Amino acid sequence: MRWSRWAGRSGWHLRFNLIGGRSNVQHVTERLRPLWDFDDLDGSERRFNDQILKETSDSGRAEVLTQLARVQGLRGRFAEGDRLIDQAHALSDGSAAVEARIQLERGRLRNSGGDAGGALPMFKAAFEIADRAGEEFLAADAAHMAAIAFPDREGKLEWTERGIRIASTSSDRDVAYWLGPLYNNLGWEYQDAGEHEAALEAFRRALAARERYPEMPALIQHAKEAVADALRALGRDEEASRL
Repeated sequence: MRWSRWAGRSGWHLRFNLIGGRSNVQHVTERLRPLWDFDDLDGSERRFNDQILKETSDSGRAEVLTQLARVQGLRGRFAEGDRLIDQAHALSDGSAAVEARIQLERGRLRNSGGDAGGALPMFKAAFEIADRAGEEFLAADAAHMAAIAFPDREGKLEWTERGIRIASTSSDRDVAYWLGPLYNNLGWEYQDAGEHEAALEAFRRALAARERYPEMPALIQHAKEAVADALRALGRDEEASRL
């Protein structure tokens, strides 16, 4: 299965999510995303440490602390990540963005540490908090992570579809980004199950979504390779060779 192929990098940065039944509220842009470079954790950490000094409220500092915790999780330093989440919790003013990030990043630490069962309720909680508040980027991320953590196919498909609904209807470019990871994961679910036509359709949708972000050429290339994999599985090698 490829559901966890990019789970640790996100923005996955790379991966999937979402759900319907959302309240009719404004779209919220993801303000901390530009500080991330998942290929340069040290640089990301420096930028977040600089950002925390620029924050003018405890809630803002709490949000940044959750991202520093994520850096530690990506390094495999889960205890240090938990310590930073505890600090964020102590600073939280109860706002949706902060509380959703706390649940999401605590869950990501658990999931990366091998406790998907413990992580899943946190991802669900993060989704509910963010979805109610119109924090679409965070809701999509949480749904994507819930799909990764879910132990069965039904749950994975359900949470992926939730993510797709949010990302496909949002006017926020950052939120729409999630269509790439979501359709990619959906494609691998079908591909691994031998459902190659369905996989091809999902991978093509992922590629179309990725191509809207020319500043991310590596992700576009990954999407092309996935389409080619599905084509080869269908015996369409000539088409695959043209990608």
